[in-house]
Order: sequence, then structure tokens, then C-alpha cells
Amino acid sequence: MAQCLIEVERKFIPGPGTEERLQELGAVLEHRVTFRDSYYDTPELSLMRADHWLRQREGSGWEFKCPGATSVSGPHTEYMELTAEPAIVAQLCEVLGAEVLGAGGVAASLGPLGLQEVASFVTKRSAWKLVLSGADEEEPPLRVDLDTADFGYAVGEVEALVHKEAEVPTALKKIHSLSSMLGVPAQETAPAKLIVYLQRFRPQDYQRLLEVYGSREKPEGTKDPDMRLG
Repeated sequence: MAQCLIEVERKFIPGPGTEERLQELGAVLEHRVTFRDSYYDTPELSLMRADHWLRQREGSGWEFKCPGATSVSGPHTEYMELTAEPAIVAQLCEVLGAEVLGAGGVAASLGPLGLQEVASFVTKRSAWKLVLSGADEEEPPLRVDLDTADFGYAVGEVEALVHKEAEVPTALKKIHSLSSMLGVPAQETAPAKLIVYLQRFRPQDYQRLLEVYGSREKPEGTKDPDMRLG
């Protein structure tokens, strides 16, 4: 697989005082933004059922998330992120067992790979960043996104990006520390926006994911479809 970042994150249900608490902790509001996400898969959800997630974000391009190694269990997720289109197409072909396609971007590959839009929704986000007290000033900050989808669901996530699997445990420690400071219960899990969308508007697809993830131990240490990205 092409070189990519490892995204480690934990989702939570934000409360009315979450932004105020972030300010008290010294977090900086980077921006407030509205964007549309569209997710693609085969009619059988071959990608999602294999814990792979293809998304096009308005203004940001394509992203393909693949499951990380997850050496530590808990209420978090770990994914490797691909954003370069040639790498995304190559990985899609591998996951779907398709012949390697020639030159062309992701959009041109959707039809040949049998991929179609399965979800699309608009999110309003406030994006925060924070370096925990006592941390090295040169350490990358933690990011906290507070999202509200256009179908009325609100969710937050604490995220760290690392380059190597060996850095994941330290990132998780920081994520859990900040989550605790925000008042998130230790084992609380929150559904991703995409999963709530499928549950509400495409219940048959949601059931397909439950059949995969509900019948065995949860993926990435907590294989629960509710914890997927979104």
C-alpha cells in the first residue's frame, strides 16, 4: 500500500458546553465550515463490509480509509488514509479483486469497478486544535471536530494523525486524556454520521453491515458498525 497517514480517532456525543470546555482547555477554533460528503460502494457494500470507506468531500477531493493494525483495543478507531487518486484506484482494485485499471482518476474508475453513490449529506463543522498541557510544543496538536449533519445528528471526534504504527499507543493516550477532560465517559461510543444516515434512510444497507459486524468481535478493536467513520 502507498505511504499514508494513520488516523486515530474517538467519537463522542457533544454537549451544550463542549465548545466552552475546549476554550477553557486552551483549544483554538480553526474554522467553521459547511461541506457535503458523498460515499461510494458496490450495491452489495463490498467496501464497507470489508471495513474500507470511499468518500468524496466537496472542496477536498477523494479519500479512501483502510483499516489499521489496531494493536490496542478500546472505544476508538484506527484507519490508514489514502488521498492520492492513483493510490486510491490501485487499492480499490486490490480490495475488490478487480484488474488494475489504466490511467485515470477515481471518478473515471467508479463505473468500471461497479461503484455507486450510497450516501450523501451536508455537515456543519467547528474544527478545533489543542496541544495538551505539558506536551512538547513541537508535537502535532490534537484535533477536535464538532459536527452536525443536515439530518439532525450531532457527533464530535478527537483525532490524532501519526506516521507509524508504533506511535498509535501514545496518540491514544492523548486522545483518551482529552476525552476525559471533555467529560466523555471512559467507554462511551458514538455512531458515525454515515452509519446513522444508513440506519435512517437505507435500513437494508445498515442491516447488511450489522450482519457482518454484529456477528463477530468488533473491527479495529471495537468492530461495531456504529463506530465507522462518517
